[in-house]
Amino acid sequence: MLRRYWVEAGWVAFAALNFAAMPFAGEWETIPFHFVWVSLTIVYGFRVWRPWPTATALGGVVLISGAALVAMSDRGQVSTAELTEVPLMGAMFVAMVWHARRRQAALEELRRATDRERDFVRDASHELRTPITIARGHAELIHAASLGGQTAADAEIVIDELTRLERASERLLLLAAVEHPGFLHRSRVDVDALVTETTRRWQASAQRNWRFEARAGGSVPADGERLSYALDALIENAVKFTREGGSISIRTSRAGDTAVVAVHDDGAGVPAAQADRIFERFARDSSVRGTGLGLPIVQAIAEAHGGSVALVSGSSRGATFELRLPGFRPAPAGAHPAWILDPA
Repeated sequence: MLRRYWVEAGWVAFAALNFAAMPFAGEWETIPFHFVWVSLTIVYGFRVWRPWPTATALGGVVLISGAALVAMSDRGQVSTAELTEVPLMGAMFVAMVWHARRRQAALEELRRATDRERDFVRDASHELRTPITIARGHAELIHAASLGGQTAADAEIVIDELTRLERASERLLLLAAVEHPGFLHRSRVDVDALVTETTRRWQASAQRNWRFEARAGGSVPADGERLSYALDALIENAVKFTREGGSISIRTSRAGDTAVVAVHDDGAGVPAAQADRIFERFARDSSVRGTGLGLPIVQAIAEAHGGSVALVSGSSRGATFELRLPGFRPAPAGAHPAWILDPA
């Protein structure tokens, strides 16, 4: 019990010492008096008690401090006018309690609204999965059965759009789950190996001039699957903003106890007006196809790992994003040589 209410127990002891010191403080008697009231305000701000404990604490301080000042007034130690400080301090405390409880109620309502929004997104994403899968299956059958012509072209468009819907549904589901305690399943993940594998997958699917340097030489405590998803989103963003034949370079390195993954492309870059909003959900250039969820997902996964992602360069000559992950541990000397993939 004492461990649970150690703050309250400490405050009671502190208040008792100050009340005991008041008769001996002489002309400085208001100092321990105000120490009691200030400490009560601090403790309430820390705990925000329910109404009954709050009223009990306030009533006790009013009675004890009032009685102490009355006794000191009778002995001529304080003037009668100083007795007004008790109701004034009590009124100020009540006003603070009212504002604190209003703020607490607003925060609780905001939390409930956030929970409802997250539940809605999760449920909607789950509900969309089945009809999207069924519709895509039928579209693929139509495409396979058609012998070219307009029907095949229309089926390809339908499949493409359903693929986009499926990707958006998956990303919404991931964003809805990011705050769940079981979102990450950590283990030691070799940074260079993970980024190398991800880069090789993209080399086979996107015709770009790829440059890759893996020089981190160690591991981080991470969820490999989630981290791979974040890397995919960063590289997908680079592919989206470069034309066929454009250049994309990926580099891993170490900065103290932090692993750094930098992804650079030579595309159009990020306009200064959009630089502050690119990590907001659904904030994207209207001229580019996509859901606007890729970079927010990278940020969510990075922050879940205690790391960060940032746009470090967004000029007209391209954009560079850096993903930083804490807890880096170097591999034994010679265990992992630097890997360089350069088609040129």
